[in-house]
Amino acid sequence: MAQPKKKTSKSKRDKRRATWNSKARLQAQRALSLGKSILTGRAEGFVYPQAEEEEEEA
Repeated sequence: MAQPKKKTSKSKRDKRRATWNSKARLQAQRALSLGKSILTGRAEGFVYPQAEEEEEEA
């Protein structure tokens, strides 16, 4: 017969949530930084279509 699982402690739960939140915070910071660099025209490691290419197709 199946036994119920032991309850997870609050410290383990909080540690998991803190890790998840810190990863999400880091990704948000990177995305914001990339967006700012694209708007200022300083992005070197990001490839995106230029306005000139779009005009040629249309």
